[in-house]
Amino acid sequence: MNSYYEKFADATVRCIDDEIPFDIPDSWEWCRIRNISQSYIGLTYSPSDVNNEGVIVLRSSNIQNGKIDFSDLIRVSKEIPEKLKVEKNDIVICARNGSAKLVGKSAIIREIVEPMTFGAFMAICKTSLYEYVYTFLQSDIFFGQLRGVSSTTTINQLTQNNFNNFLIPIPPKEEQARICNNIAVVLPFIEQYGRKQEALSQLDKNVKEHLRKSLLQEAIQGRLLPQIEEEGTAAELLEEIRIEKGRLVKEGKLKKSALANESRIFRGEDNKYYENKNGNIMCIDDVIPFDLPPTWQWIRIGSILNIWSARRVHEKDWRSKGIPFYRAREIGKLSDTGIVDNDLFIDRVLYDEFSKRGVPQIGDLMMTAVGTLGKTYIIESDCPFYFKDGSVLCIGNLYNLNPLYLKLFFDSNAFKNQYISESDGTTVATLTMVRMNKYVIPIPPLKEQARIVTRYNDLTSIMSR
Repeated sequence: MNSYYEKFADATVRCIDDEIPFDIPDSWEWCRIRNISQSYIGLTYSPSDVNNEGVIVLRSSNIQNGKIDFSDLIRVSKEIPEKLKVEKNDIVICARNGSAKLVGKSAIIREIVEPMTFGAFMAICKTSLYEYVYTFLQSDIFFGQLRGVSSTTTINQLTQNNFNNFLIPIPPKEEQARICNNIAVVLPFIEQYGRKQEALSQLDKNVKEHLRKSLLQEAIQGRLLPQIEEEGTAAELLEEIRIEKGRLVKEGKLKKSALANESRIFRGEDNKYYENKNGNIMCIDDVIPFDLPPTWQWIRIGSILNIWSARRVHEKDWRSKGIPFYRAREIGKLSDTGIVDNDLFIDRVLYDEFSKRGVPQIGDLMMTAVGTLGKTYIIESDCPFYFKDGSVLCIGNLYNLNPLYLKLFFDSNAFKNQYISESDGTTVATLTMVRMNKYVIPIPPLKEQARIVTRYNDLTSIMSR
């Protein structure tokens, strides 16, 4: 019937067709790894066992590119069971690791420099067919079986029972030698190809990233699209914002301190840039990084955006459900992917209390202020959330500038260079409201902001194909 069967010690027979991944030559046989080897899992050693002159304990970090790296060793002064002593031609395997990609990596012990054993997250395979078995352990057949058992547990690991139960196709001994010899000849070429492919992929990634940054720069310098006279000027837009700001202050919807950030940046007859702040005029040519089209305008961020932080939320107020509470790490993930698996919340009662003094609105931007600085996320829904003071800043878009254009600017080097320059070429530890208010931003007319965003997205979409 061409089916595969397995006979057990008690003489029972079972069909295992569902376990056999493919047919093999007639001279080959499928068998369980336990039938051709002995395997063991290492022991756990306590800190008190560690001794500079003890027995070497091999760990996952000692397996590097299929070889044993002896540059980082720990030793223990403890009696090692005979079966756990490492011998020449043994295969050591990473049995458990925080990264699933590392589970299953292995190496043959080619020489014994001194007595060795292996740790609790390691396994060892002792077999006379070590060269062929090691080749098998590099194959998709092995890793396919490993993924099959790992998918049923929350911990990525290789257990002794799982390993012993794996199926391995066994050719005749002479053919094993020919297979291993041929692989040894071909492998250097494969590795060379892999390195070149990796370099090519990195080059492709770098080119795309360089093009993206170049497009960003072109976009915020007004060189991505032609200006259209009918769309008006940034000066007219900023005058509308100034009038609206005065109205909000007068109605008590905005603090009077918002007017303290009022300033006007202009270009003098000497082609230098000046700032008029409360009647005081000073040259700020060293602040302005590049020239803009005539219809654009440089402005301090604090003049057109409301930068604010949250009220303090203490750790004792963190909950496992309720209103999402975002730190810099969550805002960073939202910036990168638009989704986040949040595990921190606050009570609705506390959120409602904080809401009286304001919460982020649709069209506002959230920015990471610690760690990886400047990652921005645009609020697109009215789903409530709160955020950590000091770690995240809210960029209130009170005057309905295009949030996507604002994000383009915050993603650009023109923004990053402003806070980097404050720290002698290194990134600052935090972004504060004071810093944000004083940075400058190039503003085009409102309709041009929308055209820039559309054009930038079209071009980057082509790049990603």
